[in-house]
Amino acid sequence: MRTSAIEAPAVDLELDARLAEVIAERRRRAARFSQPYVQLWDAIADIVMRGKKLRPRLLLDGYHAFGGQLDAVALDAACAIELLHVALVIHDDVIDSDDVRRGELNITGRFSADAVARGALRTRAQNWGEASSLLAGDLMLTAAHSLIAQLDVDDETRRSVLEIFDEALFVSAAGEHADVWLSMHIDDASSYDVLAMMEHKTAAYSFQAPLLLAAALAGVDINVHERLADIGTHLGVIYQLRDDVLGVFGDEETIGKSTLSDLREGKETLLIAFARAHQRWNDVAEVFGAPHLTVADSERLREIIVASGALDLVEALIADRCDRVHELIADTKLPEHLRSRLTALATYCRTRRS
Repeated sequence: MRTSAIEAPAVDLELDARLAEVIAERRRRAARFSQPYVQLWDAIADIVMRGKKLRPRLLLDGYHAFGGQLDAVALDAACAIELLHVALVIHDDVIDSDDVRRGELNITGRFSADAVARGALRTRAQNWGEASSLLAGDLMLTAAHSLIAQLDVDDETRRSVLEIFDEALFVSAAGEHADVWLSMHIDDASSYDVLAMMEHKTAAYSFQAPLLLAAALAGVDINVHERLADIGTHLGVIYQLRDDVLGVFGDEETIGKSTLSDLREGKETLLIAFARAHQRWNDVAEVFGAPHLTVADSERLREIIVASGALDLVEALIADRCDRVHELIADTKLPEHLRSRLTALATYCRTRRS
């Protein structure tokens, strides 16, 4: 179940098979209801099976590096963390009013487009699509918690993994809530505010939780957990900072979304927090977050972001965080395989292009 290349991990047949089994069982249950409900599970299956599986692979790598032996237990925990990711992604698209994910229609887009094709008014069709997404996200959350609750472990371990899982979702929700608040631009956001949001929204469930779950399931001493949490925080911030850069300066075909989206949404990133300090920001402030942002306006925004030094500052921060996490990893007594895996993961988070 181990992978050596972060950029193009080998297909993990066991992980994919178990995920497919979890979704297929629920799809069979859905057959008792309406055809659109079955179609909803088909759409969920597409999302689940198409993902990079970064989080579950990190959990499995950590678990085996720590000497864990209960492969079926670790596999279900890995599936749970992936379903949690899918749930948060689906809900995030609704929050951001996105109909596309990685170049393809998401659940909202699929169901609303189908409704329009059948003659529904666009407003009603959009409501149908968003309702379908919200319910799909809810279903993934309950499926994830069900897998965690039913792990074949002793009561103490079960309580521990449930607490880790619950905390990951709790903190991630706080980060998502803060992200929406910051994007309203009611208060001036500091770089500290934005970094805290990143740590909560991305790092908690994407990197901290997989590592902590791996340690808890393998019976690793609790003293190791704090260091794993620190490493996970840095990895999450690096990952999100790169994501924010790609969202404005990335290649649209590679990242699978428009590079106008974050600027049109008015997403408060460190790029923007730093660029606001530039004397020319007032020239473009009115178009940032404009619903009908044009390509020309987006180019003006990019020009100011670069001229302000914001892009260079963020790139420097990514490099600094990467150096710091490499030092943290090297300074631990973690198993050699896990240290190698985490070091490669940090480099991937820093240099990824999609």
